[in-house]
Amino acid sequence: MSQEIPAEWKKFKYRGKGLDELLTMPMDEFVKLLPSRQRRSLKRGFTPSERSLIEKIRKLRRENKVDKPIKTHVRSLVILPEMIGLKFAVYNGKQFVEFQVVPEMIGHYLGEFSITLQKVEHGEPGLKATRSSLFMAMKG
Repeated sequence: MSQEIPAEWKKFKYRGKGLDELLTMPMDEFVKLLPSRQRRSLKRGFTPSERSLIEKIRKLRRENKVDKPIKTHVRSLVILPEMIGLKFAVYNGKQFVEFQVVPEMIGHYLGEFSITLQKVEHGEPGLKATRSSLFMAMKG
């Protein structure tokens, strides 16, 4: 994998391994560095949707077409070192949330960076409100 690594990423270490080591490391050795949940997920193998996304990533890397975000609904894929520098647009149930993968994201899931919940802010009771909402205290 000959990819250019920005200078600020070179001093990054994951579990004592530098980014250069992680990029050249075989998958079975990398899996040993991950936390137990991610390690178990990868040892079981990729689901068909995860496998097709990995193949798409590798194909785009070979063709050097990494400027556009990769749109996906797959939220359960563990971020691997080969994904560093790519842009993803992960679906959160309503829209695609775009982000770029940086080295600090290794070992996390894609879905962690596409939040599905929004803060709920209720408005004032209006027309056709319930009887109980008529007796709400007025704003002072």
